[in-house]
Amino acid sequence: MASSTSTSTTTPPARIHRAWLMAAVAGAAIVTAGAFTTVPGLLVTPLHQEYGWERGQIALAASVNMVLFGLTAPFAAALMDRIGTRKVVMGALLVVAAGALLTGVMTRPWQLVAYWGVLIGLGSGCLTMTFAAGLTARWFDRRRSLVTGALSSASHLGQLLFLPLLAWSVGHHGWRPPVVTLALVALAVAALVFLLLRDHPAEAGVKPYGATEFVAKPAPAAGAAARTLKVLLRAARTGPFWLLAGAFALCGASTNGIMWSNWAPAAHDHGMRATAAASLLSLIGIFSALGALLAGWLTDRFDPRRVLTVCFAVRALTLLALPLVFASAVTVPMLLFTAVYGLVDVATVPPVIELARRVYGEGGPIVFGWINAAHQLGAGASAFLGATARDAFGSYDVVWAALAAGCLVAALLAPAVRMRGHTCCPDASGRGYPSQS
Repeated sequence: MASSTSTSTTTPPARIHRAWLMAAVAGAAIVTAGAFTTVPGLLVTPLHQEYGWERGQIALAASVNMVLFGLTAPFAAALMDRIGTRKVVMGALLVVAAGALLTGVMTRPWQLVAYWGVLIGLGSGCLTMTFAAGLTARWFDRRRSLVTGALSSASHLGQLLFLPLLAWSVGHHGWRPPVVTLALVALAVAALVFLLLRDHPAEAGVKPYGATEFVAKPAPAAGAAARTLKVLLRAARTGPFWLLAGAFALCGASTNGIMWSNWAPAAHDHGMRATAAASLLSLIGIFSALGALLAGWLTDRFDPRRVLTVCFAVRALTLLALPLVFASAVTVPMLLFTAVYGLVDVATVPPVIELARRVYGEGGPIVFGWINAAHQLGAGASAFLGATARDAFGSYDVVWAALAAGCLVAALLAPAVRMRGHTCCPDASGRGYPSQS
């Protein structure tokens, strides 16, 4: 009898909520896409030496990639509402793998633009921070900004995991083997997505993490492309959209736009070896992950506008200091730059996603997709203009100063965002709905 009583009162062990598995699988897909975004910077010198292509021609592929990376995101978010997240993510990874394999056999500059710029830009554009925002909105009721920050940093985690190895491989085996390796990684992650990823908590028979009530899976949203454009047209009539889009365009210009495609050439100008430059960029990725997590934690507790302002202000100071500390070797000032810059690199994402949610409610992920498109437009312009400025002035110093000024402007834009709701974003039925403030 005593044994029976003891057994009946034993508390069953707590199970890990299914939402954390979804976040892990999504993180793997985002990490893979992030690895592809850093490769163009490693290809500039090898392609210039092998084919004699100008830096501007090579940077054009990176620019096209970044622009499509941003423009694809809002359409991908709406498409996920229509046909499901798993199908879109799997298709995106297959397109990315195809683009990488085709790049390995290219012989003309236009092919680099078509394969790396267009195909990989479209595929990786489905695996962005917009994807992270949609997944966390469906699967998490608590810890949402924290998980968003973690997934936002996953792109830079791709740098940490792959970039030093890719740089070493390019230096010892040429540029083709690492490109093919990344294609195989994308195919492996696509298989993982097929096996584990689910579109909604209701499919797994669970509540969203932290929710008190079961949430039914919504009906597929009809007219994904039309809905995406309708959200844009209505959001564009509101002031917060333009403030956030402008700030995020400057964000893209001062982060992945300049760093992912021009960091290695800038380091080369100072006599730094490619492996050392790649290691510093990976170190930025480490601190980016920490900064995104910290920003997510702060966004859950404080006004996201203040978090955003501080991030942009600190980034401006680091970019102003960069010409003074850039050297041919890894020095203490360079390490300090990578640490501070890294902490605010992706830290802008959680507060912007939260602001989009508070202003535009359920339409927040799609609105953020368009804001992220502005981010990538700024990134694409920066990638191309940064390389062009280097050819014109023989140095990146003017680029760092201009981007620092842009970050100061973004720091002034953030406090002006009003967090009152806007009835601007249609739901699946096409009607507008009031947003959360």
